[in-house]
Amino acid sequence: MMPRFAIHLALWTRDWADDIVPFARKAAEIGYDGVEVSLLGAAAGNPIEVGKAITDLGLAVTCTTGLSRSDDIASLDPAIRARGIEALKRGVKAAHGLGARHLSGVIYAPWGAFDGRNKRVRRDLAAEGLRAVAPLAEALDVRLGIEAINRFETDLVNTAAEAVSLAESVGSTHVGVLLDSFHMNIEEADPAAAIRATGRRLFHFHCADNDRGVPGGGKIDFSAQARALAAIGFDGWITAEMFVLPDVAVSPDLSIWRPIEADPDVAARDAFAFFRKTFA
Repeated sequence: MMPRFAIHLALWTRDWADDIVPFARKAAEIGYDGVEVSLLGAAAGNPIEVGKAITDLGLAVTCTTGLSRSDDIASLDPAIRARGIEALKRGVKAAHGLGARHLSGVIYAPWGAFDGRNKRVRRDLAAEGLRAVAPLAEALDVRLGIEAINRFETDLVNTAAEAVSLAESVGSTHVGVLLDSFHMNIEEADPAAAIRATGRRLFHFHCADNDRGVPGGGKIDFSAQARALAAIGFDGWITAEMFVLPDVAVSPDLSIWRPIEADPDVAARDAFAFFRKTFA
């Protein structure tokens, strides 16, 4: 089987409360197989309605989410950990309501939270929390992807090896890894080797170039990554996760302070053409 191509709707999002269905319609018109939805947005409030509107366009849905500091499953405070487990369970249910079978992201700690001296303890607490969520994910058939992100956004899971280790500590067939070309460009000496080493644990793959723009527009060697994905028999989702708009409500959440691409619609078309050329 071939990988399937999706696009994260945050490309067009100006506010997390935006109606995302028009964005999904644009993705369908371009030819994408699916769209990725952030549970930070309004979709989490009425997932069944939004999911049906998207699937009626002929698109599949995947989801991303994250944890707040008050819902941190890696916290040293047991009350905060308990809230984090419940928050993740709500996320699994929302993803299922949207019709998604994948929920990925920074699901092990809050974005931007650092406590390096307690890293080992926090990592083990994160594994414990994910073990508590895994039975629900298995029951609803929603696969959880642990995303390795760069050192400026977390201190807990920066590399593919760390993501694999955490996933294996959970011990569930429904917990695996999300790798992201943007983050690997910072953290991996050899991103293609990291993909190969992740192997069967790779559930999901995010693509953007080194500036968060259109893949192929920067300096990342996507040909090598495509060969590595083929070598491990990857047939999951390859998702364009481009963040390009400054000066909108969501820009601080995405750390976008300047225009990355002039036109999101053009960026979406260019990314799709690049996917077909490089990964098909």
